[in-house]
Amino acid sequence: MNRLIKPIILSLALLAIFLPGNAAAENKSGALGVTLFYGGYTFDPDQDLDAARTYGLVLGYNATAHWGIEGQFNYVDTEDNGDEDVAAYVYHLDALYHFIPENRLVPYVALGAGGINYDYDRPGVSNDAYFLANYGAGLKYFLGESVALRADVRHIISFNDTNNNLLYTLGLLFSFGGEKKKVDSDGDGVFDEFDKCPDTPRGVAVDSSGCPLDSDGDGVPDYLDKCPDTPSGAAVDADGCPKDSDGDGVPDYLDKCPDTPRGLVVDENGCPKAEPKGAEVTERGAYIFRNIQFDFGKATLKGSAYPAMDEVMAFLESNPDLKLEIRGHTDNVGPKDFNQMLSEKRAGAVMDYLVGKGVDPGRLSAQGYGMSDPMTSNDTSQGRALNRRVEFVPVP
Repeated sequence: MNRLIKPIILSLALLAIFLPGNAAAENKSGALGVTLFYGGYTFDPDQDLDAARTYGLVLGYNATAHWGIEGQFNYVDTEDNGDEDVAAYVYHLDALYHFIPENRLVPYVALGAGGINYDYDRPGVSNDAYFLANYGAGLKYFLGESVALRADVRHIISFNDTNNNLLYTLGLLFSFGGEKKKVDSDGDGVFDEFDKCPDTPRGVAVDSSGCPLDSDGDGVPDYLDKCPDTPSGAAVDADGCPKDSDGDGVPDYLDKCPDTPRGLVVDENGCPKAEPKGAEVTERGAYIFRNIQFDFGKATLKGSAYPAMDEVMAFLESNPDLKLEIRGHTDNVGPKDFNQMLSEKRAGAVMDYLVGKGVDPGRLSAQGYGMSDPMTSNDTSQGRALNRRVEFVPVP
């Protein structure tokens, strides 16, 4: 007997020590169970019956994850000391208490009562039936949500002459139904089965769907939103702040001049507070002073140009972050190379004048375009006059 019991007990101990728990499978409340088992049965020496193999069936129900009830039946085919066959039928109703039911490996203890019937294959010997009580312990190791390996040891006490029997089995448990464990992987208070945003960072406030709150409805959750009160419908950037495409400090949804050149001081509507006096503003946002003129074929400023140049100075002073590119243009009279050189020198002359008046040279650049970018046709004298110009273009 000892040679059979010790390996079983050792195996159960090793299972308990080395097999990890896992919440994917567990002993579930409300589950029905069917166990098919095979093992050994050892009788009290006073009964003169041989230890024998046994097999049987267990039907169970878990009232809670911890508490369950089972009905068990097993058949033992043994022999008495006269080598006559004896059949033993063991049946009992048990209460079980499961420890750590949320784990894959679930230890339990059992206590119950029932009966044992002996069927003797010997003429003149009557069959017997006795009341029994039993207690024991076991392990369930869940292979998945509905299948588990099971090991069980019971001390069975029959009350004919108070005989002590031992039942030890290995079985396969099939579980049906029961409450699934509700899991909240991201800890936001919304179970995974209902959570539409299962990877929400810990500590982030969520709505009933488990998604981060977005109070202003701009598509950027509150915990990332640096502008949580953005008006509904306003386009926002990755930080949840209204977009400001022209960088003038007035968000697009309020900006009545959304293409203001960078560096211009603007009013609350996003429009420049002041344009340079006397300037013509092109569709491309360039400023042209028609009275900035030069001696014919030269880069020498005429006296009439200085008042306009002073207006440019004032404009730069009122917009201290503004940078300008000074662009020189000519008509098509004369060689192309000459006109290119002339336009560069004229743009440079304007820049030199402004720098000489104290403008930071880092805010200015000069570029000549020759005859390559006419505003209108050069076929008339009026058209050629319009094409001979100096433009001031705001640049980043």
